[in-house]
Amino acid sequence: MTRRAVIFGCSGPELTAPEADLFRSTRPWGFILFRRNVASPGQLRQLIDSLRDSVGDPAAPVLVDQEGGRVQRLGPPHWPKYPPGRAYGETAANPAERQDLAWLGARLMASDLMAVGINVDCAPVLDVPAPGAHDVIGDRAYGASPEEVAALGRAAAEGLLAGGVLPVIKHMPGHGRAMADSHERLPVVSAPPEALAGDFAPFRACADLPAAMTAHVVYAAIDSERPATASKAVIERAIRGDIGFRGLLLSDDLSMKALKGDFESRARMALGAGCDIVLHCNGDMAEMHAVAAGARLLEGASAERANAALARIAIGPRPFDAEAGRRRFARAFEGQPAA
Repeated sequence: MTRRAVIFGCSGPELTAPEADLFRSTRPWGFILFRRNVASPGQLRQLIDSLRDSVGDPAAPVLVDQEGGRVQRLGPPHWPKYPPGRAYGETAANPAERQDLAWLGARLMASDLMAVGINVDCAPVLDVPAPGAHDVIGDRAYGASPEEVAALGRAAAEGLLAGGVLPVIKHMPGHGRAMADSHERLPVVSAPPEALAGDFAPFRACADLPAAMTAHVVYAAIDSERPATASKAVIERAIRGDIGFRGLLLSDDLSMKALKGDFESRARMALGAGCDIVLHCNGDMAEMHAVAAGARLLEGASAERANAALARIAIGPRPFDAEAGRRRFARAFEGQPAA
């Protein structure tokens, strides 16, 4: 049966009966988890099984934001604490060693996620932070140059893929220049096209990766009225055009304050602009009903992109000595608070 072009969150550590009924009737493509959903490995596995049972698919995509640093939904005491992206760029003098550690950190996170049934990670961050910009990206970025961000971001994405977890690069076409946090209000970037080229560069270098998430940011040089998530011009000219991304395109969270309008309209606008699937995270039942009303069935080219993305992890994780990997990782970050 065809699924709907939406990913939903849920309200707590157990799936409620109304949530199960909604998911059963609307059949979202997947689900996303947050700290409110996580208590222990056993509880989390049970919740994930319940989510998948609600749509009748034992392999339904289950997403999480597991970057390390400030953005890590699975953490101590049950899971290791991982460093933020910036730490990989500062830990070794040799670029090859930095890339190896970024791969290893992501591969270890993939082992953690796969152990509880999570198969999609909304990472790595490929944003390049500009001087003076809002720190919503900050140390989540791998470095200050497009080249370093691209190299370490690709290494992390490859580590996730090696562990059987689908990476979602974000926030396309670039959030690092924004002067506001899009969780709270709409950022407007007024930089000219030649400056935006540096923001787009890591995404262009990683355009062959299977999935990406949009930014709720206005790029005035392309579309002065609508953020990328809701802008056909940005998606067609920048994301699909300039950057050359052909993979599965997810919206960022529709419940963020950067977006305006009712939730049915938000879903319709994002899908109409060119997002393949919309994301709604907070588990609010009224909002989810409205988003479901605005989300079309996942068909055509969007369904093909979704299937192609999941095919990248269909063979599961490659052989890996996680115990030895954790020892090597710990040695590399020994003495650093972020680790």
